[in-house]
Amino acid sequence: MRIGIDARLNAYRQGGIAHYTRELLAALAAAAPADEFVALQHVRNRKPLVAAPNVRRATFITPPHHRREQHMLALELWPRRLDLLHCPDFIPPLRRPCPAVITVHDLAFRHFPDILDADARRYYGQIGVAVASAEGLITVSESTRNDIMALLGVPAERINVVYEAVGPQFQPGAAAAQARRRINGHDLVAEEFLLFVSTIEPRKNIAMLLRALKLCVERNPHSPLRLVLAGARGWHDQPIFDLVRELRLDERVVFLGAVAMPDLLWLYDACRIYVNPSRYEGFGLPALEALACGAPSVVSAVSSLPEITADAALHLPVDDIDAWAGTLTVLWDDAAQRAELARRGPQRAAQFSWQRAAAETLAVYRRVAR
Repeated sequence: MRIGIDARLNAYRQGGIAHYTRELLAALAAAAPADEFVALQHVRNRKPLVAAPNVRRATFITPPHHRREQHMLALELWPRRLDLLHCPDFIPPLRRPCPAVITVHDLAFRHFPDILDADARRYYGQIGVAVASAEGLITVSESTRNDIMALLGVPAERINVVYEAVGPQFQPGAAAAQARRRINGHDLVAEEFLLFVSTIEPRKNIAMLLRALKLCVERNPHSPLRLVLAGARGWHDQPIFDLVRELRLDERVVFLGAVAMPDLLWLYDACRIYVNPSRYEGFGLPALEALACGAPSVVSAVSSLPEITADAALHLPVDDIDAWAGTLTVLWDDAAQRAELARRGPQRAAQFSWQRAAAETLAVYRRVAR
């Protein structure tokens, strides 16, 4: 088969869907050497997304999420002679020359419509017709599958759950030879901070985490405990920064912004506890990355997080500030429990692989093509 992978978003972003697209394409190329994969890349992205004998690069001028994308993309697709098109970014062209498979990563925009600006609302507002139109539908967790059924009315048998995975670079040991590290202008000491990794936005429930941190500090003011947040700024994030000042946590909270991969690996390995208090995750890749690196982890007991982390993390009610403060205070001093969680994490993460994701995705392609 000649399979097109819509990778235009990779010219604009690195994480999230762009990361998924890159990792899946590499695994697909390795798993199906007899098939040809065409990476549909935007003109501003001049380097091949994946270097493999059966991957071709096709240059497209239509930007992702453009208001005229439906018409422009359809015209650019027509001469490519694809047998199938995979759209990892939710929305396929409705008029297209071949069958389409789409990946719906989450329905956060349905749960939290306020996170969208007008352009994003227009783009993601097409999700209903997108899932009705697509010949194949993939999602990344049973939790999101249930959302698609409940919120979009899609029958269960149409939805294929294909889990994401982490790369081989995520493993324990990155901090073994370096007890201190300077990252984006901040000096950090291993084992002396909590770690949060994701975009800084209200859906991530950082405000609750800050209030729990305040309780921890009040109960043990001499503890070196700090909260380090690694991630770019996102939607409506200013109140989060304001709350840090209001709670007088300026000396306890570090915003690193986006970090390079070597720094991210060190952070996961060096943190005393990884925390993810998010209100909603379609998959929760940072949580799986933390497990793979052996970070003792505490996550919200909502959406996909319990499904992905299983018994390798502690699960807490999403809005229970006292529960979070109490658990973090106890776990901070409980070396035995942290060691047990650190042992379970890599074992759980090993149950997910891009090779398996590629095999299951290919099976969807074959069914659609038939």
